[in-house]
Amino acid sequence: MDITLVPAAAEAHLDWRGLTDALIAGHALGRPEIADLFLYRGDDTLLDRAAWIPGLGAAVKVATVVPGNPGRGRPMVNGVVNLFDDVTGELEALVDFHLVTKWKTAGDSLLAARLLARPESRKFLIVGAGTVGRSMIEAYGAVFADAEFTVWNRSAEGAAKMAAETPGLHIATDLEAAVRAADVIVTSTMSSTPLIKGDWLQPGQHLDLIGAYRPDMREADDQALSRARLFVDSRATTLGHIGELMDPLKRGVISENDVIADYYDIAAGAFQRRAADEITICKNGGGAHLDLMTSRYILDAWRKAQG
Repeated sequence: MDITLVPAAAEAHLDWRGLTDALIAGHALGRPEIADLFLYRGDDTLLDRAAWIPGLGAAVKVATVVPGNPGRGRPMVNGVVNLFDDVTGELEALVDFHLVTKWKTAGDSLLAARLLARPESRKFLIVGAGTVGRSMIEAYGAVFADAEFTVWNRSAEGAAKMAAETPGLHIATDLEAAVRAADVIVTSTMSSTPLIKGDWLQPGQHLDLIGAYRPDMREADDQALSRARLFVDSRATTLGHIGELMDPLKRGVISENDVIADYYDIAAGAFQRRAADEITICKNGGGAHLDLMTSRYILDAWRKAQG
């Protein structure tokens, strides 16, 4: 079997709504076989994630997360995505790692917002001026008409740089005020202590939590989790792995029964907003099954474009 190399240039043929449709279809195939390996070296993380979904094939993504890399002029996250044929198990494609990571991470939270945010949501707050925050502006803007974006960042310089590169982006200096004024809030930080306070949340808001990916990281406090209806992209990759949920679960602040649904409950109608005034939170934990669905979507789009 010839191995297809899918470059970053494939992005020109991708569509955010199309990706979220592909994620819904992928979850309808049933829960995958998944396995994760996490290794830690101080602040650095090695992730080895694998998934197999009958009908889509198998994917193995190996990634390193090195927070010190931006200071070296290097990307913080690096790796490789291997996509294997479902029938033969042969290596079918090598898909650009950064392309998969961008579209998987942003598409993951965009799907939650499609299902949980109020359709008329217009004011979007991006907490964290990094690469993921930039991707979320692109993703939300493709689905929510008349979306307006504001960024808050610990470093004023980082927020100013992002605003200079993003036409129409506003800068918030008061996080509490910005949270209170938003319809949708997305956090994409490296924080180990909660930034978002439950006291600040307003009826009808939706909060996408992306940044915390380690057991020692959190972005929202206990009260925020207690006030909201809680959702996750995948129970398997969040409840036992990420501090955002592990910590309050361990202390009895919330129980596993408080997590209403994950994406495998979409077909049953459980992953949805019930009322306009309720607060919803979705924790984006990622997972190799999402890398597989995203990689397959990207590969199909690239092959179609190539004729």
